[in-house]
Amino acid sequence: MPSAPKILYLVTEDWYFCSHRLPLAIAAAKSGYDVVVATRVNQHQRVIERAGLRVIPLRRLKRESMNPLRELSAMWELIKIYRQERPSLVHHVALKPVLYGTLAARIARIPGIVNALGGLGFVFASQRALARLLKIPFTMLFKWLLNTPNCLVIVQNQDDVKVLKGLSISTDHIRLIRGAGVDLDSYCLCPINSSPPSVVLASRMLWDKGVGEFVEAARKLRSQGVNAKFILAGDTDPHNPTAIPVPQLKVWDDEGFIEWLGYSNDMPQVLSEANIVCLPSYYEGLPKVLIEAMACGRPIVTTDVPGCRELVNPEVNGILVPPRDVDALADALNRLINDKELCSKMGHEGRKMAESEFAQPKIIQETLTVYTELQSSCESW
Repeated sequence: MPSAPKILYLVTEDWYFCSHRLPLAIAAAKSGYDVVVATRVNQHQRVIERAGLRVIPLRRLKRESMNPLRELSAMWELIKIYRQERPSLVHHVALKPVLYGTLAARIARIPGIVNALGGLGFVFASQRALARLLKIPFTMLFKWLLNTPNCLVIVQNQDDVKVLKGLSISTDHIRLIRGAGVDLDSYCLCPINSSPPSVVLASRMLWDKGVGEFVEAARKLRSQGVNAKFILAGDTDPHNPTAIPVPQLKVWDDEGFIEWLGYSNDMPQVLSEANIVCLPSYYEGLPKVLIEAMACGRPIVTTDVPGCRELVNPEVNGILVPPRDVDALADALNRLINDKELCSKMGHEGRKMAESEFAQPKIIQETLTVYTELQSSCESW
């Protein structure tokens, strides 16, 4: 009797795997795959293992590392894992795993490679000097690694499809799957009742998420006498180059015009207590928190940038504002703060969109179809 095909997920952080890929991996196991997860272990290994999945702790691969010797060591670690495990498919998540994992998979002669880019991220979207410096070598690597017959690339928005085409990645290798999906039972439609109105920005505390602009918009509105609560929900991320230092977050909280909640493991509760959900990010793949907010029936205010703009039908389920524009952000928030009926109307439209376009079973099935397609192609080569 033939053994079950093995799929190996490569994700740098175990918390990210749990928040964005665990339901997919469970579905893959139920559909007949032997599932292995290679990730840096922090606090979520038992969660993954309780789901019936095997964990391989990564020792060397780190998002923040730029040390050449460490990077070579990380590559060798992946090659050894791939040669030992011999999966039928590997599924790499995010930019660094995609580049390193694809190279390791080619060296180890893995039959099928799925590369999931949750937005083209810091290197391709940021205007910072480091990002501009890295863009040229990363572009060369993309062209070399991703245009192979046994490789499919999943992106989450149409803007990223265009970017990959501009990098000469063949359309035959690109698949558009919009996000990780939302559990509509956990994030359920509920009435907007907060008084005074509350505006929530829920994300990692990064400058590139527009947290600074959100704080300045809150300061402006509170100085104008607007009676509302402005809440930051999320922890900082010291491994990200745009992380906001904890002392700065505490200063803002102490000033009293915003409240910093820190990390929460109950996002359905956080979002259900909000009137408005805001994410003034500079770039995204497809922000999961905005889809979750839509599922809860909350209007969203976000920026007209890749990933974010795909979730907003302007004036129907939310409002788009230019990135880095504090005044436009403050005006949009003030409009919704003062119009509960409009909030409710937009929230109900957002719920409809979440149900029709982003339900978790739909997104999972689209990804499982990619696995089947790739396996069938590999068998024919």
